[in-house]
Amino acid sequence: MSLPQSAQPQPASLSHPALSAADPELAALVGAEEQLQADTLRLIPSENYVSAAVLEATGTVLQNKYSEGYPGRRYYEGQQNIDLVETLAVERAKAVFGVEHANVQPYSGSPANLAAYLAFAEPGDTVLGMSLPMGGHLTHGWGVSATGTWFRGVQYGVRPDTALIDFDEVRDLARKERPKIIFCGGTAVPRTIDFAAFGEIAREVDAVLVADIAHIAGLVAGGAHPSPVPHADVISTTTHKTLRGPRGAMLMSRASHAKAVDKAVFPGLQGGPHNHTTAAIAVALREAAAPSFREYAHAVVANAKALAEALLARGYDLVSGGTDNHLVLIDLTSKDVPGKVAAKALDRAGIVVNYNTVPFDPRKPFDPSGIRIGTPALTSRGLGTDRMPQVAEWIDRGVQAAAKGDEDALTVIRTEVAELMAAYPAPGLAVGE
Repeated sequence: MSLPQSAQPQPASLSHPALSAADPELAALVGAEEQLQADTLRLIPSENYVSAAVLEATGTVLQNKYSEGYPGRRYYEGQQNIDLVETLAVERAKAVFGVEHANVQPYSGSPANLAAYLAFAEPGDTVLGMSLPMGGHLTHGWGVSATGTWFRGVQYGVRPDTALIDFDEVRDLARKERPKIIFCGGTAVPRTIDFAAFGEIAREVDAVLVADIAHIAGLVAGGAHPSPVPHADVISTTTHKTLRGPRGAMLMSRASHAKAVDKAVFPGLQGGPHNHTTAAIAVALREAAAPSFREYAHAVVANAKALAEALLARGYDLVSGGTDNHLVLIDLTSKDVPGKVAAKALDRAGIVVNYNTVPFDPRKPFDPSGIRIGTPALTSRGLGTDRMPQVAEWIDRGVQAAAKGDEDALTVIRTEVAELMAAYPAPGLAVGE
């Protein structure tokens, strides 16, 4: 099957004249990606569209500067402007999330989590985190991760009957194993995280509670999900996903942990920060402080709930029966279509999802039973709850086409998707301008 036009290398984008002149081949690939992002319905819950301002900030001359250290305490001269940029990002993070301390230097979510280990544990210490197949993250002590190699990872899961976190198990494991760190949060958790319950358990066993809010940071900032601030010692997050910033990360904490956190990030794990990313984080946080962002965060949740309801009406099995946030996890076992087959077919139909394990999945992680979808990106384009039944119909038709091997049906869906997407221009894309 030939690639659709949007996936073919495109002529160099007029919005990147210097790149087009210097490297036409790469410029063409950038143009093709711009077109692909414009034409397709992006449902991967960890993906989003950033504003043109965030994109511009990532491409500034700030990337030319080395800045090892922290504002006022650098190992390189010429930091007059860099210190102000980083301070601006830090102060905005503190204001948006209501925290006492913020570090905006981590390169991404995994190094940010690793910094928490370095700050509060020694190699071989026990850490308690959510099992990866149950919805947790690799860096929460899972065996194939460095965090599960250097530390002793103990995993909690969800209840078989509800697919909700089993707090009896969490408490029993914490009392038995006495972990130095407890992680809460994950990558496939469709329900509200009870930070208060985790905080109570952590205090009981004298563990440091790290709330990994990478997926829901934008929802927390916008008041669409409870904040971990009153309950967690440390908060780790990426700055993209629902927060709509660049690919970076932050660590936030109580003032009493500030020194340990900062020392773990630098010089513990990394050298100079990426100043252009820091600038883009500052821009995203300014946007997150606006009333319109609060509306956006609540719209993300409303869209996810509407999409879940529409899928349930079509006979789909949703993990935990639905969602409280931006994410819906679909178990396709009853549809007789493996998650990987469905995800690849939907991609050909212009609907971008990822295949994903579901709790107690009998299939292997690289060929699981489920798919994971989310509403951050489509909400950024302006789609509302009235469009979610149509999205559910496309998913249903795509899954049925995958089961039958009907490529013509997938082509029809892709055309319909592109037509709707043309009516909802994506933020930050030069396509169509």
